[in-house]
Amino acid sequence: MSHSKKTLEERIEKTYAILGENLNTVRAGRANAALLDKVMVPYYGVPTPLKALANISVPDPRTIMITPFDAKSISDIEKGINEANIGINPTNDGKCVRLVVPQLTEERRKELQKVVKKYGEDSKVAVRNLRREHNDELKKMEKAGELTEDDTKKELDETQKIIDKAIKHIDEIIDKKNKEIMEV
Repeated sequence: MSHSKKTLEERIEKTYAILGENLNTVRAGRANAALLDKVMVPYYGVPTPLKALANISVPDPRTIMITPFDAKSISDIEKGINEANIGINPTNDGKCVRLVVPQLTEERRKELQKVVKKYGEDSKVAVRNLRREHNDELKKMEKAGELTEDDTKKELDETQKIIDKAIKHIDEIIDKKNKEIMEV
């Protein structure tokens, strides 16, 4: 495998990772601790990631439970969750904070599917841009005499196969997320 093909595949993997991070922020009808990944809590005046201050668990499909390591931080944790605008109001019993994930309405599910579709489209555009950059690089190498015309054609075909596979994989990721959203 040539160096540039390896780089192309690494960059495609990064595209998948970004897509995954974006999709984790889309709340389906079930509890998912990843919803809290970007929540920052003002702990002693310093913005701190929630997961550094508490144990986060999912005791059942509708509940996320946050157990602070320091009981005094419970109101700061609630404040951080409210400021993060995740659309769920926290409740606390003095020891832990609970988030009860509400059932999604049909309308909300359709809105979320549009968001998911857009993330998928953005990822496909990113992958197609990688293809264009890679193909331009191959053509420059041919012009510079580093590749023969046949080698260039073979490399371009290989690149297309890699891109087709990546687009198919993105579609699979999006379909899986959409099924999760439609689960009642």
